Amino acid sequence: MSQNSSAAGDAGGNETFPFGQPIVWQPDATTWQQSNIQRLMTRHGIADYATLQARAVADVAWFWEAVMEDLGIEFYRPYTQMLDLSEGMEFPHWCVDGEMNIVHNCLDKWQNSPARDQLALRYEGEEGITTTYTYAELHEAVCRCANGLTELGLGKGDAVGLYMPMCAELAIALLAVVKIGGIILPLFSGYGHSAIVSRLTDAGAKAIFTADGMWRRGRAVAMKPVVDQAATDVPTLCHVIVLNRVGLEDVPWTEGRDHWWHELIARQPEQAETARTSAEDVLMVIYTSGTTGKPKGAVHTHCGFPIKGAQDMRHGMDVRAGDTLYWLTDMGWMMGPWVVFGTLLNGATMLLYDGAPDYPDVDRVWALVERHRVTHFGASPTLFRSLKRFGADPVQRHDLSSLRILGSTGSPWDPESWMWLFNTVSRGRLPILNYSGGTEISGGILIGTLFDPCKACAFGGPVLGMDVDVVDEQGQSVRGAVGELVIRKPWIGMTRGFWGDRERYLDAYWSRMPGLWVHGDFAAIDSDGLWYILGRSDDTIKIAGKRLGPAEVEAILNAHEAIIESAAVGVPHPIKDQEVVAFCVLKPGQSASEPLREELLELVAKELGKPLRPREIRFVEALPKTRSAKVMHRVIRAAYLELPLGDLTSLEDPQTLDAIRHAR
Repeated sequence: MSQNSSAAGDAGGNETFPFGQPIVWQPDATTWQQSNIQRLMTRHGIADYATLQARAVADVAWFWEAVMEDLGIEFYRPYTQMLDLSEGMEFPHWCVDGEMNIVHNCLDKWQNSPARDQLALRYEGEEGITTTYTYAELHEAVCRCANGLTELGLGKGDAVGLYMPMCAELAIALLAVVKIGGIILPLFSGYGHSAIVSRLTDAGAKAIFTADGMWRRGRAVAMKPVVDQAATDVPTLCHVIVLNRVGLEDVPWTEGRDHWWHELIARQPEQAETARTSAEDVLMVIYTSGTTGKPKGAVHTHCGFPIKGAQDMRHGMDVRAGDTLYWLTDMGWMMGPWVVFGTLLNGATMLLYDGAPDYPDVDRVWALVERHRVTHFGASPTLFRSLKRFGADPVQRHDLSSLRILGSTGSPWDPESWMWLFNTVSRGRLPILNYSGGTEISGGILIGTLFDPCKACAFGGPVLGMDVDVVDEQGQSVRGAVGELVIRKPWIGMTRGFWGDRERYLDAYWSRMPGLWVHGDFAAIDSDGLWYILGRSDDTIKIAGKRLGPAEVEAILNAHEAIIESAAVGVPHPIKDQEVVAFCVLKPGQSASEPLREELLELVAKELGKPLRPREIRFVEALPKTRSAKVMHRVIRAAYLELPLGDLTSLEDPQTLDAIRHAR
């Protein structure tokens, strides 16, 4: 990106968003001296974090071998080579000739240690039910489920869909599929017919786990009929395992295909053999939506996704045995499997919650943190913005002293919302570890760390072991300006490609800048060395030769006292190439008016310059978002311009499209 960008500024403090934010939290010497990373550095005789990161990216094979050792990963047959790049950086081979099943490392190996009596899983349902599983109890439950799958004739290489609420049985099912050597297909619990069919068909799924229904805001929402409708269009699907979650009457049933969980699983033996798999056998195909065409199935292996996720938790978030991590997510988002694998490989505890985060009262999230003594809590900035509108009182009703770390991922921050979280929830004492990566990454590219100071919206830097840069259109490094986020070296969690579509994978990440993984995010590094994500680069707004990230406009609008959240998109202009159109959601009690509209337009012009003043601002009741709470800028732009909307399978609420079309 050229230096004349509106986001580029000098190092003297006259920068616009995201630059120029003050440091509000500094690393604490006692905290980092007791951290997992410090223990890793001590083990390898490394003096400081910068030296560790430099060695990690200079010698990738050494680093990931050190991670394996640090996590205590056990193999049935040791690998002969950590990393083989004979097919190029695009297709690395890891743990060559090694045999391991990640479930052995998640559960089996803990059974002969004191960890077997520690809590592995806490669960709370929206209606208030709670369940806990020790590592021993979870192991038994997974064995029973695995035996049930084996009884149905399922085994190594068979793909099984997961379409359930975020209940304990969902984690059990996920681990059981892996235990028998199968392939898990995580699906969002709110998906409809076409989204399920496309994913199950693409992977050739033989079975699916579901539930009769789920609770949402006190109302039972049926899930089984959606699966029934989809099953007729998936010729490979032979079995549907149904959890009686909400007790619905007259659940539709197909004899021979459908099986009640409590009938099939509960009667099984509590011991089961773990399938011996190759370290690079496929563990999971998890789908992401593209702008056009069918969803992309990111392929992950036993020694890939789980190891990367566990390493990010261990070294990035300092998760330890005895900690309880709660990340507000769905299993259909990569953060769901990330939670399951990462906590168990670290001997920690996961909390799963099945319900709305503000039901029956707006303090539900904070009640969960207090009740389950959560040490690590994470959610999307979108969720935190929605909770911010209720003020500090719901937070202050609860004892949050168990928290050690706050995390966020999924979408860009605005400074006002970030500072609300820091001042109101953290109370200025806890770091907010921003975390950004993706489904194809198996976790994070950038993260906040215990070794770096915190600024609003910033990341401390690359996740340990990730060789990351910000570059211009020619692939040259840039600082103090916005550019493309790229990765220069392979990492163990890198997707092994898209299921059945090698060329699409190459086109998605490797075609723009040969030799570099181009992630598709705008990023920047400020004068203090802190990093920022500014949104998807394919959402770029180009105005008279200047490139503008949507987050730059949105941060200004979101700071206004009348606005909850906003979305900015670029629309065609005959002379300037594009102009900005922004959509704003008003806070309760605020009304749309021409004076407010003009005030917001002038506010953007004042902060970014008159040439970047939006064409118009429209007020809407809600923004189109994915089920992982990311604002769908491309869909907003298409709806506004009355263009084809593309793939909508990840759209959470179709009614928001009408809100965009009829916004005024």
